[in-house]
Amino acid sequence: MGLVPTTTPSLELHPDRLLPADRERRPIARRLYESVKDLPIISPHGHVPPSWISEDTPFRDPTSLLITPDHYITRMLHAHGVPLSDLGVGRGPLDDSAARAAFTALCTHWSAYRGTPVRYWLEEELAGIFGVTVRPSAETADAIYDQIAAKLAEPGFRPRALMDAFGIDVLATTDDPCDSLDEHATLAADSTFAPRVVPTFRPDKYLDPALATWAADVDRLGQVSGIDTGDYAGYVAALEERRRYFVSRGAVSADHGVIDAVTVILDEAEASRIFTAARAGTATEEEATALRRHMLSEMARMSCEDGLVMTIHPGVRRNHHTATFDTYGPDVGCDIPISVEYTDSLRPLLDAYGTHPNLNLVLFTIDETVYSRELAPLAGFYPSVYVGVPWWFIDAPEAIRRFRSAVTETAGFSRTSGFIDDTRAFCSIPARHDMSRRLDAGYLSELVVEHRLGEDEAHEAIQDLVVANPRKVFKLGGESR
Repeated sequence: MGLVPTTTPSLELHPDRLLPADRERRPIARRLYESVKDLPIISPHGHVPPSWISEDTPFRDPTSLLITPDHYITRMLHAHGVPLSDLGVGRGPLDDSAARAAFTALCTHWSAYRGTPVRYWLEEELAGIFGVTVRPSAETADAIYDQIAAKLAEPGFRPRALMDAFGIDVLATTDDPCDSLDEHATLAADSTFAPRVVPTFRPDKYLDPALATWAADVDRLGQVSGIDTGDYAGYVAALEERRRYFVSRGAVSADHGVIDAVTVILDEAEASRIFTAARAGTATEEEATALRRHMLSEMARMSCEDGLVMTIHPGVRRNHHTATFDTYGPDVGCDIPISVEYTDSLRPLLDAYGTHPNLNLVLFTIDETVYSRELAPLAGFYPSVYVGVPWWFIDAPEAIRRFRSAVTETAGFSRTSGFIDDTRAFCSIPARHDMSRRLDAGYLSELVVEHRLGEDEAHEAIQDLVVANPRKVFKLGGESR
């Protein structure tokens, strides 16, 4: 095992990182942050595989834990000429030599992450979790790799132990409607495991007839639900049945990653006609689009009935580079944002269901232009609508500060979702939540200094952002399991 050298530049976490530099604001921000820094983490939307937690298998190596599943890391390395396959993307487990080489690639390109939130999260992970004290580089890569690998061999670094160490109270996964959810059942039945791990219903591929796999997926939906999906009525009934199954296994939300936020409501005869044409492979592009947009409205109707919180993540051109998708599959870092419109797009859905007492609708965006123009005004009127915090490319310090400024004046703090880490990178979860708490403390300190808010109210507000908002918005109740 290599020894971490002590003569290279150090890796240190400053206690005031991300807090305001202003001398009047910083002490207030410190007090606000201190009041919430140790509160449990509530993560109501993410992508950590539930099998990691249910099986509690030791992590294989530093690369498979920290690099391969994190497309924030892999996409930047790809931009600097490192093949995704060298990072373990789209292939089986790397042997030790290949895993070490991938980790060395990250350390060699450490400067590429300067100024990015990825650099901030990685430093938090390396120093805060694994005790690394030297800055990553080509020269220190092997020693850091060995130090982390040694930690991963310890019982305290298995997934469940890390859940406890991170203070995760609630962790939501993202699951296919046809999944058995056996891992969730295992965790729910384990009285020795305190955190609450809940599934999330993610039906995208079952709602879009334009996808090449749609017909086969609808067939599978019928097989798993036990309902004939040969006609539109059976198709809808099968989706309703699988949602009920998810609710019975602890699900609190249904997530929708769509290209746009446009909704329509078709009459049943027209929806049935298009569904039949789509099953036969004869639906036009316009018809397939209309059915997809109608089904997004149907998901809202179903949420009014079964209580699942509805989250919408639109505005991303998935799999932008065809050759990368063909080689490696989805979710590897080549998804690129596009502009998105909400006010007119969501009007049919909100006109029908926006004031229903059982609907919680959380709207996310990567298009920052719509925060103050559309999302905050929608959340400031419709009792069902909440603004989702910045995600993906704008899950970053400056973007989060802009978000608070853009949304709060119109919608306040209470109409926002609470922080959402939305990650596959398990060890980055505490770093992301800590980042959010520091940034919110900074924003609130400005309101206090400007005499727009008393410090006592600022303390109440930051507590709500960390705990009360996510529990309310995602219908989690007031207690853990």
